[in-house]
Amino acid sequence: MPTANADTIADFVGKLTGVSDWSVIDQDRINKFADVTEDHQFIHVNEEAAKMTPFGGTVAHGFLSLSMLSHLAAGCVVILDGVKMGVNYGFEKVRFVAPVKSGKRIRGHFTLMSADQKIPGQWTFKYGVKVEIEGEDKPALVAEWLSMQFV
Repeated sequence: MPTANADTIADFVGKLTGVSDWSVIDQDRINKFADVTEDHQFIHVNEEAAKMTPFGGTVAHGFLSLSMLSHLAAGCVVILDGVKMGVNYGFEKVRFVAPVKSGKRIRGHFTLMSADQKIPGQWTFKYGVKVEIEGEDKPALVAEWLSMQFV
């Protein structure tokens, strides 16, 4: 995991800070996400009906792929020396580019776009994120993700 301080954080801006390990998006994970979010649309949970769609089978919820960012980011984002807490701050942009078919693996690519100290000890980071689908030309999603760190 890359680390920095107020004097060195600028060295990371514009650079790829990490690529995550692969994570499997299997049907069990999709079903559990459907249960938690109460989104049981057939393209996610009904394997027989989903075979009849252009996807050819079930696909993950876009929000499942998006929610995986917290896991995928571990070890890939810059951590400031002395950080006391980090929080998700939101998104500038999110686009779901391609569906993640059940059984596929995804991984995240994280590029630090900006790092700004808004008030002393409170930093806002913007990451360009691409979630790659193994063996696919198009990513699952691209996003500009905001986070905060408190030091």
